[in-house]
Order: sequence, then C-alpha cells, then structure tokens
Amino acid sequence: MIKILIADHHPIVRYGIKQVLNATQEFEVVADVSTTTELFETLNKVTPDVVMLEMDIPEINGIATLRKIKQDFPNTKVLMFSGQSEDVYALSTIRAGAFGYLSKTSDLDYLMSALKKVAEGNMFITNELAQRLAFDEGTQKPRRFFRKLSTREIEVLKLLASGKRNKEVAEGLNLNEKTVSTYKARLMRKLNVDNLVDLLQQAKALELY
Repeated sequence: MIKILIADHHPIVRYGIKQVLNATQEFEVVADVSTTTELFETLNKVTPDVVMLEMDIPEINGIATLRKIKQDFPNTKVLMFSGQSEDVYALSTIRAGAFGYLSKTSDLDYLMSALKKVAEGNMFITNELAQRLAFDEGTQKPRRFFRKLSTREIEVLKLLASGKRNKEVAEGLNLNEKTVSTYKARLMRKLNVDNLVDLLQQAKALELY
C-alpha cells in the first residue's frame, strides 16, 4: 500500500483527497497537514512514500519547502500540485527536485496515476510538458534544459546513465578520474540536483541524453 501525506491549506481539499485515496486498496493517507510547520513536524514522525505538496502552502513557499524536504528527508518523494497551470510553476518545481507536477484541475484517475508513478521512483510529467522540455518551439531540436550542456558534459552524462563508474568514464573518454568528478559536479549544478540518482532521473525524464 502506498503511503501518502497531503500538505494543503484548504481543509476541504485535504478531506476530499483523503476520502478518495483511502477508499482504494492501493493508497493510505497517513497524515494531512495545513502548514509547513505541521509538515516538518509530521515528517519527523511518519515516513510517507509520497508527499503531495501544495504550491501555495502557508509559511514557506512551495519551492522553498520542497528544497528543505530534499535536504532533510532526501528519500521522500514529492508530487507538487497547484491551482496554477503547469506553465507557471512546473519547470521550477522539477528543477528544485519534485518528481512531478499536477494541476488541481486534473481528474482523480490522473491523480492516482501520478501518485503511483512517483511512488515507484519515476518522474511524472504530462505529455505537453515533456514536449516543451524536450524541444525548442519551432526548431524541433533537443533543448539543453536549465543551462546549456557542453558536448563533453553530454558524453559524460551518457556514460554515467549507462551505469559506468567514474574510472570507466575516464577510460572511455581518455580523461583522468578527477576531471570526470569535476564534470559530474558541474552536471549536478546545472540540473540542480545533489546526488547521482536524482541527476540520472532528471536527465532521463527531460530527455537530455
């Protein structure tokens, strides 16, 4: 059973989602909170598989809250959701480490699909967002997301994504191991992640290799 924590400042939203999810055999809402203070107090007591985090949750904004979750509870997966369309916040939340972004206008079936996908450790993005991330409008050329990656950085990323260790990457590209470590650190900075697992997930989801 997938354990969910709902963080939203609207009581009726929390109640509605909780009723829907708890009525299934696949989900259990282990807690629901209305502020970031309550959220972090609760995360110290329970370990959900997915946090549904409202973008406009009170006290700290959603992006800052997401970054703090990533820092303090690195194994916790976060699905952001908001009344705003994904055009407004989706890129920022994925950049900050969210596993997906969902509009509050989405159907309930779509919500449950998103929660399942995120619980499995996969990114959840709509087809429309994936297209915007992967291609420049009108050019149909792959985008270099966030900041442009160099050819060498993409080569390093491809080898890391294939499961190669730093030493093997260095041998494959005729570099020394320290240089590969430098490239890896640069890639993490450009893709705004702090570990290799997140780096490869971001790169795969955003079709950067």
